[in-house]
Amino acid sequence: MSSALTIVLTVLGAFLILTALRDVFDTLFHPGGRAAVSRGIMRVVWRGFHPLARRLPRAFSLAGPTALILIIVFWAVSMILGWALIFWPHIDEGFAFQEGAEHREFIDSVYISLTTLATVGFGDITPDAGWLRIVAPFEALIGFGLLTASISWLGSIYPVLQRRRSLAYEIYLLREAQDEVGADVAELEPTAAAGIYSELTSRLVSVERDMVAFPIAYYFAESDERFSLPAAMQYLHAVALAGADDTVDERARLRAAMLRDAIGDFAQTAAKRFHGRRGLETAEALQAYAHDHLREPGDPRSAYPAPQ
Repeated sequence: MSSALTIVLTVLGAFLILTALRDVFDTLFHPGGRAAVSRGIMRVVWRGFHPLARRLPRAFSLAGPTALILIIVFWAVSMILGWALIFWPHIDEGFAFQEGAEHREFIDSVYISLTTLATVGFGDITPDAGWLRIVAPFEALIGFGLLTASISWLGSIYPVLQRRRSLAYEIYLLREAQDEVGADVAELEPTAAAGIYSELTSRLVSVERDMVAFPIAYYFAESDERFSLPAAMQYLHAVALAGADDTVDERARLRAAMLRDAIGDFAQTAAKRFHGRRGLETAEALQAYAHDHLREPGDPRSAYPAPQ
């Protein structure tokens, strides 16, 4: 193989590896990073599930898990192909083949890369050149780190989803209680009302930070409306606006105003990072957020009334 082709393959392989590593780093360790490929996969899968969800609503809940799996597959495939391209020009003189394993083709480079990245190491093809004896264990180290990081990522997402579901269900129960009692939170004793507003604010701020730190969680849709935050946020906004009215006691009004501002920040974060409807007022941004999750308050099947 010519030296020019060797350089081209090596550069291409290094590009694939570095692209995957950068995407892994931004996704798992640097929420403010671009993670362009991962976020592109999330958006494509999300948009692809929209038409399907209109016919089969329950299928929408598969969008997030599908995107997550495809992202991990992209990382692994990019690593495997990247290292395979680096190994390929050296397949003849750089590796020792056991008897019966001597094919010396690109598929052998892929096989070497795959077994090394997966830390399997069957031993039928082993690095013979000195520098390859250093590079191959380095790939195995990256593969072990990728596996560990992916499992850790999976384990971190579900507590995030649980916090979001918990907040949505609390808002749903609040709506049910207000309807049953026939009184709004703003009409309660000021200290009690302030406590409810304060608790909801703290929970919402935590969920908003989760949305920034774990963007993939945005694409996990809920089939049960009681646990769907996009369905609940417009109602929560109405609750906050009612509590921030000038007629409400200042102790409760202060906490309600904090909740109103937290909702505004949440709505703008969702618009900026996900559905793209920037520059809207809070109510409109929340409506766009609900629409992106195929939730429309005021629909006859909705548990929430249409916003006033």
